[in-house]
Amino acid sequence: MASTYQGRRSGGSRRSSGGKGGRGKGGRGARTVAVRRTAPLVREPVTLPSVLTLGELAEKLETTGVEVIKELMKLGMMATINQQIDYATAARVAQALGWETNEEESALAGEGDNFETRRIEAEADPEAKARPPVVTIMGHVDHGKTKLLDSIRSANVAEGEAGGITQHIGAYQVDTQGRKITFLDTPGHEAFTAMRARGAQATDVAVLVVAADDGVMPTTREAVAHIKSAQVPMVVAINKIDLPTANPDRIKQQLSEIEVMPEEWGGDVPFVEVSAREKLGLDDLLEVITLVADVNELKANPHKPASGVVVEAKVDRTRGPVATLLVQSGTLNPRDAVVAGATWGRVKAMFDDRGRKIRRAEPSTPVEILGLLEAPQAGDTFTVFEDEKMAREVAERRAAQRRAESLTADRSFKLTDLSHEVSEGGIAELRVIIKADVSGSLGAIQSSLLKLNEEVPEGVQLSITYAGTGAIGESDVSLAVATRSIIIGFNVRPDVAAKRAADATGVDIRFYNIIYHLLDEVKAAMTGLLAPVYHDQTDGYAEVRETFRLPGGDVAAGLYVLDGKINRNSRVRVLRSGTVMHEGTVKSLKRFKDDVREVAAGYECGIGLDGYNDLQTGDQLEFFHREEVARA
Repeated sequence: MASTYQGRRSGGSRRSSGGKGGRGKGGRGARTVAVRRTAPLVREPVTLPSVLTLGELAEKLETTGVEVIKELMKLGMMATINQQIDYATAARVAQALGWETNEEESALAGEGDNFETRRIEAEADPEAKARPPVVTIMGHVDHGKTKLLDSIRSANVAEGEAGGITQHIGAYQVDTQGRKITFLDTPGHEAFTAMRARGAQATDVAVLVVAADDGVMPTTREAVAHIKSAQVPMVVAINKIDLPTANPDRIKQQLSEIEVMPEEWGGDVPFVEVSAREKLGLDDLLEVITLVADVNELKANPHKPASGVVVEAKVDRTRGPVATLLVQSGTLNPRDAVVAGATWGRVKAMFDDRGRKIRRAEPSTPVEILGLLEAPQAGDTFTVFEDEKMAREVAERRAAQRRAESLTADRSFKLTDLSHEVSEGGIAELRVIIKADVSGSLGAIQSSLLKLNEEVPEGVQLSITYAGTGAIGESDVSLAVATRSIIIGFNVRPDVAAKRAADATGVDIRFYNIIYHLLDEVKAAMTGLLAPVYHDQTDGYAEVRETFRLPGGDVAAGLYVLDGKINRNSRVRVLRSGTVMHEGTVKSLKRFKDDVREVAAGYECGIGLDGYNDLQTGDQLEFFHREEVARA
């Protein structure tokens, strides 16, 4: 009754207001405004990205650019339809226009930003055009990665430009048969995954280099694990085929054992035989890379303000902060206001990988820029803003956020995180990285852990991110951060660098020397990760003998306790002819005029329920509490 009465009062108020407007000048307009204000109440919340243009915002809010600009002007900001704003500003505009908003999951979340995600997003853009592929070369340290990069670059540089080869900016482009390919010159898979852990996914194709005379090494296996976890297409380059001890078939066999199956054996991974020293097979490798790029239809929109990723950055004594950027979408120009991570600045000058000054950088182009106030971090994303004030505000807000996060943030995965995921109703996955002293122990641990998936109840599963022998290294820690895995060490310990990295990121490393202890603890953890099982324990029953309407409109009831006892903090079910009418909590429990905590059987009391006013004489109330029950 109370809620109905309140609704009539508010409804009458609106009618009187509308009527008043109707009698005066412009009454029809007043009624139109009233309708527009109530319409957004039935709208679904709109999801907005972290950065978008005013035109894109207007489209999402189903209004015109003029309306959006007007609201922005009310906030004290002058803007054009193509100007970019951040989510916080867009949300204020949307709220003023009657919309609720949600922020789109950022690419900085990590795993969500993979190769397939970026490809789908580009395909959805009608202005997207084909772009060069971005390639990272990885593999064992002595298998010729650097030599292969140098050979590819020198073989594809025009005469007279060889001197520019010494210019090192962390990334460069080569021309092959009239097409461009961008190479990221990273130190190895550690840097590749460390970048990905920061949310940057810049690679379209990963080239795995394996020496034909040496075979698959532990570092090779690690690189494969990193590439697979990034969900990036792979090409294998079998290097050093010019040596008399080269055995490419042996390499294919070894890689097939770790699920890298050659195309000629029915798999999906292209294998190319090359010699970096003799410059053999380089054209074939470049052709395969372009074919992989064509199959995946790499596209980007060059007409938008530029965005991309920071490849590397440093502070030069004479030039100040210098950043190497990889443009992933849009076009970067001099004088653009760039926000890179938590810093910003206007582009004073841009240079290509050969040190030449350039005037524009389109998608997949690596470029070195001057003009940022500070050196950003490798892996930071960058975005161009048309408004310098907005760029400064966004950078300052990010810097403040990072300072706050540095005090409390724990980027690593913990079992408590998985418990939270399960409590939210999802299927949890426990990802593990296994390092053991010998291959025999490693194989036994792998097979035994995977069997646990059959032994634990449904709701949580275990997957092995990577398994290898030897000490726990820094690359294992970086992979654990990027994939949200825990590390299990069997008769091995982390080296100094790995220990330092684990302490800094909070990666969960567990050590064992008895396999049964390892399995028992992991099984207990998997079982404990499942949502707890609760059983309802009945505390007592009571019957409604009379109901009362309170001055505020709420309904209270006079009860007689039939059995057990009823508690102030119990949950309660309202039963009417055996049917559950309501389940909730006790709002008030009284004997006479005094608040009490419990009432035993045989006594009368008064009660009010939270959020329920439909109690009727004869209803039975069941009071209960929930107890967690251990899983079998």
